[in-house]
Amino acid sequence: MRPIVLAIVIGLFVGCSVQDQSKNLSPRDAFIDSLVNEMTLEEKIGQMSQSTGSWETTGPIIADSSTLDLVRTGRLGSFLNVFGAERTRKAQEIAVNGSRLGIPLIFGYDMIHGYATTFPIPLAEAASWDIELIKKSAALTALEASASGLHWNFAPMVDIARDPRWGRIMEGAGEDPWWGSKVATARVQGYQGQDLKSLSTIAATAKHFAGYGAAEGGRDYNTTEISEHTLRDVYLAPFQAAARAGVASFMNGFNDLNGTPATANKFLVRQILKKEWDWKGLVISDWASVQEMTDHGFAATDAEAASLALEAGCDMEMVSKTYDEYLIELVKQHPEYLPMIDDATKRILGVKYDLGLFEDPYRYSDLQREKEIVRHNDHFKHAREIAKRSIVLLENRNHTLPLDPNLRKIAVIGSLAEDRETALGTWSAQGQQSDVTTLLQGLQLAVGEKTNILYAAGSEINSTDKSGFSKARALAKQSDAIIAVVGEHALMSGEALSRADIGLPGVQLDLLKMLKETGKPVIVVLMNGRPIAEPWMYENCDAVLETWLLGVQSGPAIADVIFGTYNPAGKLPVTIPRSVGQIPIYYNHKNTGRAADPADRYTSKYIDESFLPQYPFGYGLSYTTFDYGDLTLDKASFRRGDSLGVSVLLTNSGSVAGEEVVQLYVRDLFGSVTRPVWELKNFEKIFLDAGESRLVKFKIKSEDLRFWDKNMEFRSEAGQFKVFIGSNSATQLQKAFELLD
Repeated sequence: MRPIVLAIVIGLFVGCSVQDQSKNLSPRDAFIDSLVNEMTLEEKIGQMSQSTGSWETTGPIIADSSTLDLVRTGRLGSFLNVFGAERTRKAQEIAVNGSRLGIPLIFGYDMIHGYATTFPIPLAEAASWDIELIKKSAALTALEASASGLHWNFAPMVDIARDPRWGRIMEGAGEDPWWGSKVATARVQGYQGQDLKSLSTIAATAKHFAGYGAAEGGRDYNTTEISEHTLRDVYLAPFQAAARAGVASFMNGFNDLNGTPATANKFLVRQILKKEWDWKGLVISDWASVQEMTDHGFAATDAEAASLALEAGCDMEMVSKTYDEYLIELVKQHPEYLPMIDDATKRILGVKYDLGLFEDPYRYSDLQREKEIVRHNDHFKHAREIAKRSIVLLENRNHTLPLDPNLRKIAVIGSLAEDRETALGTWSAQGQQSDVTTLLQGLQLAVGEKTNILYAAGSEINSTDKSGFSKARALAKQSDAIIAVVGEHALMSGEALSRADIGLPGVQLDLLKMLKETGKPVIVVLMNGRPIAEPWMYENCDAVLETWLLGVQSGPAIADVIFGTYNPAGKLPVTIPRSVGQIPIYYNHKNTGRAADPADRYTSKYIDESFLPQYPFGYGLSYTTFDYGDLTLDKASFRRGDSLGVSVLLTNSGSVAGEEVVQLYVRDLFGSVTRPVWELKNFEKIFLDAGESRLVKFKIKSEDLRFWDKNMEFRSEAGQFKVFIGSNSATQLQKAFELLD
């Protein structure tokens, strides 16, 4: 801590010790209150402002001298996109030694699936159904980032996404609020650990608050209209889970929600987040989302935008400058803004305090530690482990997979097989293409000396050029099996990367059809950041692996699955549609008064497409088979405060060991508002040897059956229910039970 700050704070502690004791403040809150009392209005607004760095060939830098002047005058409290132990230390020195109060800066960055070691995209990790591994990915991200001078991660994204056209579906955990809540909790715990003062942790951010994943038409930044019931039951659930996990910050969404931009939405931020949930962290805008309220047509001027954001509870403005430029004048007109500014400042300083920055502003900027930790071999080992567990086996006709690694010739067709950029995926932070082991390399490392890997690109991802087909056909005809690598380029999913057509881009489908005509087994390796709607591929190719975008160890991980070193156990965290026309499509839909019936014209379905998806939520195959039987309830009914015991006998009926994700769903048959046909409530990931059986047990409590009722009360209602247990959300194994008053 700078001597001037220490002296000020000690003096203030002495002067207000009696008052503080009456308030019964914690040492943390007493320190922050004392510091805020010493700050000018300009310095408080400075803490509420975040600037971005820029890039030169040598890396991120402070944009210009005027920005540094803001730091020296206490009018800037945070930087985005400035990282590296050396760079952050230099910037911190200006704040600590050059400003009046020496309040340290906080450095933030978007690390969506890793810092330097790039792990699978979040949607892929959600397919692992492995909470501990998901948490470890976040923890290793925090470890590398903290060693590089960073304090704050703008992740996890916890938006529920039910429209695969939306590019940012790749950043979240998919469509289900229960699973999304579990993943949100795991990621917050991974980033933040047990104590933010630990050098291995960083502050996390739950984003984008709220409803951003429901953007109309799947178009990024677009408007959202969500009923309060759906908002609370579905879209807010992962955010509340993150808040309960102690997430340090929330980020506003770009969207407007029911006519009000999220950045100005008092109902979301002041009412729900800060009052109902009693959450004490800081709220930051998304990039320039304060100023963009003029583009929404919600604010007539930038000054009005600043006013609306402050009133709504946005504590820090990212990049745009409306707080810096207008809040001082606005306070003259609105003295009631002063306590809002004080509250925002305290929340920001609270995060800095929790990170230990007042004790040692340079504790994260250690060059030696950065050198030792970033890209450690152990991190790459984890990357491979979580990558292979994220792969979902969608089809495996005639036991095409696993392949024998001693086959004479294997044709690998598709430019993605050696595409390092795509393997990293979008939002790859400081991930380097040179760190990537491609699929082509992974296959070559996995096969024996007698196996020849033949490669041809066939076509580029988004090209109409078929000139490479002839070479691909020739190699395929020579081979014992074909591995066709198709999908999306990395920059076809992510922010601002929505797609109207979510089939295979370019001529990739034609390429697959040509390969199928050779008569050789065709194994499709899908690389993509969203569900791909391509029925012909799924229904005609011999095997299909959904591999997503798996990061630096994608090649070895996919090879592990292809050759059977690892038996895949991934399950879909999203529904895969048959066509774009089915969107939005998700498993936990309402039943309607005329549920779909193929035999009845006057029911809810299409006349030109099935109402069923290509693959349901929770779906995924294995190299073995699992049988479910003897679904048993320990009682027919139970009361609030009690619980219902549920068990099912799981048997590995195949010939190899494997894991199964046993999923439990509940249906509330009658409610004061209509209820979904299925709701995921629990799961267990079970490993069984061939022929082994195990009784899998669950408990259902009345708390598990709560929803927002007709009176907007969160409660369970007595009545009739069904429990379903199986391998995916389309399971039919069920039992009825009753919840009594």
